[in-house]
Amino acid sequence: MSGIEGKVVAITGASGGIGEAVARLLAERGAAVVVGARRADRLDELVADITARGGRAVACATDVTVQADVERLVARAVEEFGRLDVFVGNAGISKIGPVADLDVSGWSAMIDVNLRGVLHGIAAALPVFRQQGRGHLVTTVSTAGLKITSTMAVYAATKNAVRTLLEGLRQESTDGVLRTTAISPGFVRTDLADSIDNPEVRAEIRRGIDEFAIAPAAVARAVVFAVEQPYDVEIGELVIRPTVQG
Repeated sequence: MSGIEGKVVAITGASGGIGEAVARLLAERGAAVVVGARRADRLDELVADITARGGRAVACATDVTVQADVERLVARAVEEFGRLDVFVGNAGISKIGPVADLDVSGWSAMIDVNLRGVLHGIAAALPVFRQQGRGHLVTTVSTAGLKITSTMAVYAATKNAVRTLLEGLRQESTDGVLRTTAISPGFVRTDLADSIDNPEVRAEIRRGIDEFAIAPAAVARAVVFAVEQPYDVEIGELVIRPTVQG
């Protein structure tokens, strides 16, 4: 028996990239996964593949900016598998560009998905964790919040807001019920760049991804490492990036 086998895990942003890799690896290790994202067709394909390989998985179309959607994701986990052990808040968008572009709608979108979406996940999962007596929040943050660079000011601000939120929640939760883990990936081979509207910045990020980005599976292994620890051990933060990333 591993520290993963038998656990029930809900994952947002699971239709591709890091979220999909996390779902696949957790299912392979014996967890039951409930995958959420806006692209329902991609979720159905993922569930079909996991179950064909002998894993346990169900899909739930989820827009993290809609509280009711996230509540439905958590409820689906409890209905299907009887509990929820881990909530992986992975959904995110990257409307990056110079602040001088004044992309107010892009700023709002990042706040809605990257920050408000995480809050929605906490609001949905925490009551279940409290009722059960334990639970684990694993949240994808970013190295963009650790090294602030041009064009990423607002994006990094949303990620650092989440980092602050998780630390505050951790300090409020030292009764042994809740574990929190922040996963900060660097350049990873995902389609996150597709959400960047500024063409010059989008091209620059894609070049970095093409030249040295790591596979989403590397981040998935970090998530598994945090989840499989004995429950009296909390992995507070992990940074995963290419060895050549500056």
